[in-house]
Amino acid sequence: MRMPGAPDIPAAVRRPTDAERVRSVLAAAHSMTVVTDGRRSEVRHLDGTDPLGRLHLHPAEPGGHAEHRAAVRLEFTDVAPTPVRERVRARVTILGRLLTPYTDGTADPVGPDGPASTCMEFGRAVLETGEGRTYIGLDELEAARPDPLAPYEAGMLTHLLDDHAELVTLLLRLVAPRPGAVLVRALPLAMDRYGLTLRLEERRGHRDVRLPFPSPLDDVEQSGAQIQALFSAARRRSHPNTLPA
Repeated sequence: MRMPGAPDIPAAVRRPTDAERVRSVLAAAHSMTVVTDGRRSEVRHLDGTDPLGRLHLHPAEPGGHAEHRAAVRLEFTDVAPTPVRERVRARVTILGRLLTPYTDGTADPVGPDGPASTCMEFGRAVLETGEGRTYIGLDELEAARPDPLAPYEAGMLTHLLDDHAELVTLLLRLVAPRPGAVLVRALPLAMDRYGLTLRLEERRGHRDVRLPFPSPLDDVEQSGAQIQALFSAARRRSHPNTLPA
């Protein structure tokens, strides 16, 4: 439901904010790279739990009094779950300084009192995508929420491609301008609360097309009806697909 006085954003351009994109990458992450004291540690046991649950981010101290503390960089890579060209969709980096010791990624992060946690003075978050690089501050990051589909997106996209590939072809009817003879294949690239993105791979290069849902999702249980609405809209379109057999 749109709040009174909120701008009426066309469905075709609705998309997560950069801060929401960062939170979604973190929420779906299964691994991260921690760089501190000149060492890189690969942490591979996140299991899709938001790492901010055991990282306590603090505002920078006035006057830079934490400069003597070890700098730390957390790196996350968002990889498409489907076999598209150029599978890296985004990279997220969180920069700051350690306020408490960090448990090396090779060690078990779960102690007798539960998962270990680290306090970190937040410097900035960096989001890098094919559209460029943006910087997100702490207030903006803490105010944002992960996309409700983020933990489920990979399974939903692979299910669509592996078990219902003909429906991906059907969705090409919603693409304007329609794909031409240069189209090699179309694959689902991403899904968020606002819609589905297809990657159209052509003989030379590729392009991404967003297919907006009729309305944004509030939780994953609403996804089935919204996806079916896209299929229904595609069936009502008359032009045939041009995807090679």
